[in-house]
Amino acid sequence: MASSTKGNGSVRPIRRLGDPVLRTECDPVRAFDAALGRLVDDMFASMYAAEGVGLAANQIGVSLQVFVYDCNDDEGRRHIGHVINPVLVAADGDIVTDAEGCLSVPGLNFPTPRHAHAVVEGVDLDNKPVRVEGTGYFARCLQHETHHLRGGVYIDVLKGDTRREAMRAIRSADWS
Repeated sequence: MASSTKGNGSVRPIRRLGDPVLRTECDPVRAFDAALGRLVDDMFASMYAAEGVGLAANQIGVSLQVFVYDCNDDEGRRHIGHVINPVLVAADGDIVTDAEGCLSVPGLNFPTPRHAHAVVEGVDLDNKPVRVEGTGYFARCLQHETHHLRGGVYIDVLKGDTRREAMRAIRSADWS
C-alpha cells in the first residue's frame, strides 16, 4: 500500500501557534489504510507548498503520530521520508545552538539548542519498522518533528533572554 510520498497530495492549511491541536499529544496510528496514504501525500504537498523541511500531522490539524521530511544533513545528503508512530530513541552528541523556525510559528527564527545526533524509530505506511538516523540539521529536524507529536513547539526548548525575545515576537506577530 506504499504511497508515492510526494507529488499527489492536496495542500492543507498549516495550523498556527495558539491552535489547541498543536499542544495536544497525538494518538498512535492504528489503521494502515488508504486514508493514511492520502494523509502522508497531503502532508508532503502541504510541507512543500509552505517551503518547509518537515511537517507533523497535527500541523495540518490531524492528531495522529505521523511526520514527513525532506531535509539535508550537514554533509549535504538529502533525506526524504515519513515516520508513523515515531519514538525518539536517541538524541545525543554535542548540543548545537542554531537558528530554528517552524511552519506553525511563521516568519520567526530563534537560536535553539538541539543535539547533534538523533535516531527515530517507528513504522512506514505498510506498518514495517523504520529507523531514521540523522546528524546536524537533519538531527534537528527529527527532534523538532517528534516534539510536535508530543504537543510541543520549538519555542518550548528556548531559555532565558531568547525565550523572552521569542514570546515578545509571538505576541506582536500579525498571525497570533
